[in-house]
Amino acid sequence: MLIQLDMLVQNTYNQEETGTRMVFEAICRLGELRMDPVAFEIFGLSVRWYGILLSSGILAGVLLAYNEAKRKGYDPEYIIDLALWAVPMAVIGARLYYVIFEWKYYQGDLLKIINIREGGLAIHGALIAAVLTGYVFTRVRKLSFWENADIAAPAIIIGQAIGRWGNFVNGEAHGGPTDLPWGIVVDGVKVHPAFLYESLWNLVVFIFLMVYRRKKKADGEVFCLYAILYSIGRFWIEGLRTDSLMFMGMRTAQLVSITTIIVFSVLFYLFRKRKKTENTV
Repeated sequence: MLIQLDMLVQNTYNQEETGTRMVFEAICRLGELRMDPVAFEIFGLSVRWYGILLSSGILAGVLLAYNEAKRKGYDPEYIIDLALWAVPMAVIGARLYYVIFEWKYYQGDLLKIINIREGGLAIHGALIAAVLTGYVFTRVRKLSFWENADIAAPAIIIGQAIGRWGNFVNGEAHGGPTDLPWGIVVDGVKVHPAFLYESLWNLVVFIFLMVYRRKKKADGEVFCLYAILYSIGRFWIEGLRTDSLMFMGMRTAQLVSITTIIVFSVLFYLFRKRKKTENTV
């Protein structure tokens, strides 16, 4: 019996080791992949992988938020209504944010502003626009903003994790030169796959939020943790990138990340303190 148990444990260990090795090897081969940015064409119109991956991330997020609202006992149809407002506003916000900090490039040809198929969307702009839209939406519908922000947080981060792969296809959002085995080749140079680091970090944050959401003490905590944890990862990863938006000689994303960490850490503390006071009373 003991021999059989030992063999079972050993087999399980070997399977786990094999699985881990396969994942590592797949990541290391990432730099060898070459994808045409254009997935296919319809009536002469190119459909790019960038748009497909972003759309896939959005769809996954909406479905997750829909199911979470249903789990909490709400009619989840309002999630669809919210998405119909928030998604377009997020795209507009992402583009405007990017254009503002890259105005020198666009001022000579304003038509370039509306061409988003090749990239040029800033996630911080998208988040700001989406949050503002969500706030207005919940006020109009007489819903709790922070409760719905908690519902949306895991949905947002999984959408980001998927959408980041659009940067890989476009050959953007990468870091500087590296000799690491999982580096990717861009313009003949092996560089850090910053998009991959962020995608994996977002996946870790997503898993944490999915676990924490059932243990939260007050509304708003899940969204605060999303904002804090995402910003911690983004601050580090942004330091590796070579295509950062800049403001007064500093990386814009790092400035926003620091501000976000501070603001939402304070909010998290205040939510907890208010809940504790309510329970005491």
